[in-house]
Amino acid sequence: MQPARPARRWALLLTVIPFLAACSAGGLNAPRGAFAPGLADAEPVDGLLVGHRLMEAGEYELALDAFTRAAAREGLTVDTLSALGTANLGLGRLGQAESLLRRAIKTDEASPEAWNNLGVVLMERGKAPEAAKILERAYALDNGQSDSIRDNLRLALAKTENPSYDEDQEQDYKLVRRGSSTYLIRSIQ
Repeated sequence: MQPARPARRWALLLTVIPFLAACSAGGLNAPRGAFAPGLADAEPVDGLLVGHRLMEAGEYELALDAFTRAAAREGLTVDTLSALGTANLGLGRLGQAESLLRRAIKTDEASPEAWNNLGVVLMERGKAPEAAKILERAYALDNGQSDSIRDNLRLALAKTENPSYDEDQEQDYKLVRRGSSTYLIRSIQ
């Protein structure tokens, strides 16, 4: 075996030195802590905002995950309970949606949207008389401002007066969230 040439030794040395420098405590401007540069000081993204955007896109499972993260961060507030209930409704988990939305409306801070979405769940479960009462409350809290709540109330009242109302035609229910968009859930028959 021949001894390594001096040029090869220098090339090897120049290749190894930066790696050794990076291994030292302050080498190559080491980032603070275990986070990548720029991420340690970043503001967390609002889980409710992300979840509502995912709901608009029809990604109910991902929205539920985002709402769950928001609930872990903020606690089970009226907004997080309502959002979790609405996502469960979108997934067809009516029992879970009903219990979460009932918890949301127990507080004085409950929004008309939470009342509306509970009314939609109750209509889906075939409880039209109770849904009508809940939707009347939502309509009153909203001062009649929301067309979606008014339409849902009309549908619930029609079902209460005529229980066979939904057998001949497809029904549209409208979920409402705080903000400018609405969700549309179609009843599957």
